[in-house]
Amino acid sequence: MGGMGRTGGTARSGDAAPLVLVGGAVAQRPGRGGHAGVFLQWLLGLQQLGCRVAFVDRLLPGDEAAQRAWLRTVFAPYDVPVLLAGVDRLPRADLLLDVMGYTGVDADVRAFVDVDPGFGQLWAELGLHDPYGAYDAFVTVGTAVGSPTSLVPTRGLDWLPVPPPVHLPSWPVGRGGPTFTTVASWRGPFGPVEHAGRSYGLRVHSFRPLLGLRTAAGVEIELALAIDPADEADRVALLAAGFRLADPARVAGTPQDYRRYVSASAGELCVAKDLYVATRGGWFSDRSACYLAAGRPVVAQDTGWTAALPSGEGLLAFSDTASAAAALAEVVAAPYRHARAARELAEAHLSAPVVIGPLLDRLLGTGAVRAAA
Repeated sequence: MGGMGRTGGTARSGDAAPLVLVGGAVAQRPGRGGHAGVFLQWLLGLQQLGCRVAFVDRLLPGDEAAQRAWLRTVFAPYDVPVLLAGVDRLPRADLLLDVMGYTGVDADVRAFVDVDPGFGQLWAELGLHDPYGAYDAFVTVGTAVGSPTSLVPTRGLDWLPVPPPVHLPSWPVGRGGPTFTTVASWRGPFGPVEHAGRSYGLRVHSFRPLLGLRTAAGVEIELALAIDPADEADRVALLAAGFRLADPARVAGTPQDYRRYVSASAGELCVAKDLYVATRGGWFSDRSACYLAAGRPVVAQDTGWTAALPSGEGLLAFSDTASAAAALAEVVAAPYRHARAARELAEAHLSAPVVIGPLLDRLLGTGAVRAAA
């Protein structure tokens, strides 16, 4: 950790492949294989396109040895250099893709990558936190942000909506299993947001109205759910409603565990945070992208993403218990057709060349991908 390896330390000249830094918070979240996988999809996808890459993180005060150990666990299987802001000497890169503005390091082009559309923008509206000022471009997985139907404030910025990219070679299609699953947090690190007289909630607030889904659908559903002891009443209610619960640290504690868990599923039931649903920003889950790439169908709550991605085969939208149960029944009735459609959708709409290639051309100029390749 700390060396650039064969990635090199100078920005491109002429037709040299661009050097892209991906910045984000991994070190501080040990045992969260799915979270770490978000950054791996970007990094491996960029490498697939021929870019030189490195991941940039920063250590928080505390157990730095444990943070470094987790970074090694995540990145050791891959040819991805890891650099620590404030510790290592960072190269001058062509492009920084800074996920949620976490690292703030310098580059020729600095792009803020928004993976929680609505939260940051509403915090900025409320004067709580505004990270956008130091960036040249603004990318969001809110596929409807900036559209007339979205309530996510744009802050006057020209947002570039893209679905979350997935590195298809990391997700070979397998047989799957009998149980629908997901990997999620019940509340997550953020609290509800109060804005303009309305409260925008979390996954807990979206899921409580769906407690009857397991009975209505008649299928096995396991939630690998990070749920705080303070929400014990919700845990009891989920179990009483027939959902199975798993410890995400056990079943998805590393990126490899996460991949195995996703691939062994019948498909995903994706319940979105209430804020995503209510603001209609078109949030689409990086986790759902991985399920689709593995040939596992996804039944996903509609946040406005249906305007950007096809729904009906492989990926099915729902808005309430009845429509979710109907979508699950459709998948169960034709599992092989939906599995094939899931992978085909990932190939056509979510693969790194499809998502990242045009984005690189937009951020670095036409021909950036050809130069990388």
